[in-house]
Amino acid sequence: MHLSSEDALNQVREARDRGLPAFAETCPQYLLLSIDDLARPGFEGAKYVFTPPLREKRHQPKLWDGLSNDHLQVVSTDQCPFCFADQKALGKDDFTKIPNGGPGIENRLQLLYHYGVNEGRLSLNRFVELVSTTPARLFGLYPRKGELAPSSDADIVVWDPQQEHTISASTHHMRVDYSMFEGFPVRGNARMVLSRGEVIVDGGRYLGRAGRGQFLKRAARGGAIK
Repeated sequence: MHLSSEDALNQVREARDRGLPAFAETCPQYLLLSIDDLARPGFEGAKYVFTPPLREKRHQPKLWDGLSNDHLQVVSTDQCPFCFADQKALGKDDFTKIPNGGPGIENRLQLLYHYGVNEGRLSLNRFVELVSTTPARLFGLYPRKGELAPSSDADIVVWDPQQEHTISASTHHMRVDYSMFEGFPVRGNARMVLSRGEVIVDGGRYLGRAGRGQFLKRAARGGAIK
């Protein structure tokens, strides 16, 4: 999990080339951030302390290529957030005491769409495979999830490809006081989200209610995966 380097990617690619059932994922921070962020002035680098650590920028194009060519199958997030002011700060005098993890789940789709699709690294179909279809298959939930078809749940994201947004802790919904991607411009965002046919997000407003979730028994793996 959280594959972050060309060396690790090569091992997965070689295993898949031999026909082994090997699958791997990466995270937005390894696609867009680098070891340079750890060297930010003062204590700012503590915001980027997580596992695996950030790598040199030379790994980034290799990871994007891995996503495009199905050597990597999923983009997830670390999403282990600690507030900077009162939690990350525990390590100001001792690096080993910096809580390990970072926030990222809210901006995953925006970042992957903008820096993947908009910048020509991923096709729109590949974007959908990475964020919907393949995760549903790997988790044994396909075709109930990850598919728009009769008998599948009507889980739908209505995506506005033109909506522009600048990522910032001042506007995000996550309960954490900083963003790893502060100031990153993105174009493309979810306008509406339906869960089992019910609108639960509309124009940035959450309309869901407690108790509407359902337990789903998973298969070992759902559907064929390349």
